[in-house]
Amino acid sequence: MDRVPGTPRRTRRFWAGALVSALALTFAGAGQASAADVNNARNAGFEAGLGDWTCSANSGTTVSSPVHGGTAALRATPSGQDNARCSQTVAVRPNSTYRLSAWVQGGYAYLGVTGTGTTDVSTWTPDSGGWKQLSTSFTTGSSTTSVTVYTHGWYGQPAYYADDFSVFGPDGGGGGEPEPTIPGTPGGLGVSGTTSSSVSLAWNPVPGATGYTVYRDGTRATAVSGTSATVTGLAAATSYSFRVAATNAAGESPKSAAVTARTKESGGGGGGLPRHAVTGYWQNFDNGAAVQRISDVSAQYDIIAVAFADATGTPGAVTFTLDTAGLDGYTVDQFKADVRAKQAAGKKVVISVGGEKGTVSVNDSASATAFANSVYALMREYGFDGVDIDLENGLDATYMTQALRALSAKAGPSMILTMAPQTIDMQSTSNSYFKTALNVKDILTVVNMQYYNSGSMLGCDGKVYGQGSVDFLTALACIQLEGGLDPSQVGLGLPASPRGAGSGHVSPTVVNNALDCLTKGTNCGTFKPSRTYPDLRGAMTWSTNWDATAGNAWSDAVGPHVHALP
Repeated sequence: MDRVPGTPRRTRRFWAGALVSALALTFAGAGQASAADVNNARNAGFEAGLGDWTCSANSGTTVSSPVHGGTAALRATPSGQDNARCSQTVAVRPNSTYRLSAWVQGGYAYLGVTGTGTTDVSTWTPDSGGWKQLSTSFTTGSSTTSVTVYTHGWYGQPAYYADDFSVFGPDGGGGGEPEPTIPGTPGGLGVSGTTSSSVSLAWNPVPGATGYTVYRDGTRATAVSGTSATVTGLAAATSYSFRVAATNAAGESPKSAAVTARTKESGGGGGGLPRHAVTGYWQNFDNGAAVQRISDVSAQYDIIAVAFADATGTPGAVTFTLDTAGLDGYTVDQFKADVRAKQAAGKKVVISVGGEKGTVSVNDSASATAFANSVYALMREYGFDGVDIDLENGLDATYMTQALRALSAKAGPSMILTMAPQTIDMQSTSNSYFKTALNVKDILTVVNMQYYNSGSMLGCDGKVYGQGSVDFLTALACIQLEGGLDPSQVGLGLPASPRGAGSGHVSPTVVNNALDCLTKGTNCGTFKPSRTYPDLRGAMTWSTNWDATAGNAWSDAVGPHVHALP
């Protein structure tokens, strides 16, 4: 969050716009695989090391962990001008259609084929914390008897992993892998966690399986590549039955024995909030926006984040000092009374830690303890309902998780826990901020990502979007919604006026359209999510002060819309 109006945060160059977009292809005549179809790739699971594979600049090696199937996988590391390309020449038949697929994780990963004699194709995915299947299809030309399949990463990005390649189609005579058989039934299905609108499940791996399908009350709920899944969009305080089946190219196994789970009365932390909520940051300083007391904040705001707590000389510890002089003589006693009055009206008031200039660092057990103890002391002193994490200069997922869990143990289940990461922080579940949010999901109230002061970013569909549009909001929110957060834990953060941020301000109409798109599937831009998220928490703004400067135009338009969501 910006303390100085109209001053952009450090420039963030994001090279994603230079990436090649995955090709969306439709092939006439591509139908069901025939009985003669095989996987024509050799050493598809790297069980024989790098046999049959060639990797550029010695960038590839085999590892025993992580693996998708079997006992080995490829690890390839881009370096300098080398993108870690690993390839294999595969025998194929002319005038035939093949399905090319592989499982990847880690850094940016590409999968493609050249030498088809028709149209060479490729697909890709941004970095992933878990195994993800890439898949595309190609048709060979009239004289094509071999093709080159490949995978590679991207310059300057972390290593990627690849496993279980498949070039599935008519036998090209090159001695590929044997046709798979239907995997066995998964065992050990159990419930690993619940919220008011989600159930998390885990089960034992099945040899030969490349994926798993989860069924809720007999209906397909989701499909995953690993041995765990979270089913979202559930009703609170309701019992559901779940089963899981293993899958591969040969088909689906019989379903497992059923387990029953009951969702909680309220999801994450922060009981007492409305189903859909509006968050606003209140400025404890004068930067040209309207000076406010807590009592001046519009009633449209359900969560008021007091900005900011400050670092002390003790690593991890924070303090809060009311800027009485800058706030026209606002006293501590008046502040505390106003906090109590907002709470009596059903609102929540939290202390925000960080901001653009925040220097709080939690990077070991001692600083984690200091953070928890000092924040809890502020909650007791000022009556705050919880804490907001707005650390814009990086955080350590391990120790911030430790700190927040220690704080929750002190404050109890009613503690409000909010976060306000930047867009770059939530591009992948492997990012520290995203990891932290998932680590504390059972006590997390809402993540209000800042959709401003940002460069262009990737949406969940792999396309690049620029800030300032409905698509930017919805396609980026989709990453969080499909990446493990409950919809009730996702909000859209925007500046209240053009003066509230260096860039990224949009009209309240754009915010409301994005909310409609995500919750109801209406008023979308070019991007439309594959499903709706009626439990989406709501919206956030920086700040209540800039909102007041503009006559509360933002909260008067967005607030009633949020509260009227389904």
